[in-house]
Amino acid sequence: MLYETLKPARNPASFDLSVMMGHPTTFSFTVPGGAQREGWLFPGLRGAPAIVVCHGYQSQRADVLTLVTALQDHQFNVFLFDFAGHGTSPGRTTLGYEETGELRAAVTALAGRDDVDPRHFGLWGVDMGGYASLAVAESDQRIAAFAVDDAYDDPRQMLKIEVKKSGLNSLPGVLKFTDFGFRMLNYAHRDDPPLSLHIGNTLSIPKLFVQSDDRVALSDATLQLFVKAPDPKQTLRQRISYRDMSDDDRKAYENQVVNFFLQSLPPAVLR
Repeated sequence: MLYETLKPARNPASFDLSVMMGHPTTFSFTVPGGAQREGWLFPGLRGAPAIVVCHGYQSQRADVLTLVTALQDHQFNVFLFDFAGHGTSPGRTTLGYEETGELRAAVTALAGRDDVDPRHFGLWGVDMGGYASLAVAESDQRIAAFAVDDAYDDPRQMLKIEVKKSGLNSLPGVLKFTDFGFRMLNYAHRDDPPLSLHIGNTLSIPKLFVQSDDRVALSDATLQLFVKAPDPKQTLRQRISYRDMSDDDRKAYENQVVNFFLQSLPPAVLR
C-alpha cells in the first residue's frame, strides 16, 4: 500500500514547445540532492512577477496548462514543472516534504533571471502542490501572494486519506504500519512541524484558500488552515475539485484565481 502511494503510475505527457501556444521555453534548475528538474516558463510582461503553478498528487504539469494560459494572458510570467515521481520526473513522492524543497529551488533559480521580478513571486498549488506552496510561503519573503486548493497541514494527513480511499484501512494495522513506514522513509523530516504552527508568518501576504465539496477530508483540512491563517485572506468553495471540473466550471474557477493575483500581485504596478 505504501509503495503504491509513493510511486504512483506515471504517464508523462509529451509536447512540442515550438508549436505550443504562449511561446514557452524550457528552464532547468537543480533541486536539493543535485537532481535536475526541467520546467516550462511561459513569458509575460518583462520584469513582471512570476507565478509558479504546482500540480497535485497523481497529476503533472500538463494538467494545469489552462490555468497557466489564463495567468499568462494577464501578463504574468508563469512557471511549472513536474514534482518527483510525477510526469517526467523520476523518483518517488514524499507527499510534500521534499516537494517543498523542489519548489523553493525553482523560486531561487527563477529569481536569478533578468526577465522576472526577483522579489515578488506568486504560488498556486493543489493538494500536494498546495502543501508545498504554503510551506514555502511561510519561510520565503519573496512570496508576495499565494493560492492553495485542497491543501493539508501535514503529509501524513494525505497518506491517511489515500489509504482510506483504497479501502484497505479496514484491515487491522494497515493505517498504523503505513504511517510508520512513511515516517521511517522520511526520517530526515521527523521534526518538520505542521504548517499551522508557522502559518502566522504569512501575515500581510494575500492568500486564497480553496475547498472542494467532493474531497471532504481535504476540504476540512483546508478550512482549518484558513481559520488559523492571519489576514489578509480569502476563501473560495467549489462544488467539484479542480481536476474533475467541466470546461465551463474550470474557466470560471481560473478567472477567480487570476483576479485574486491581479488584485494581490499586479504585473505592471510592481515593476
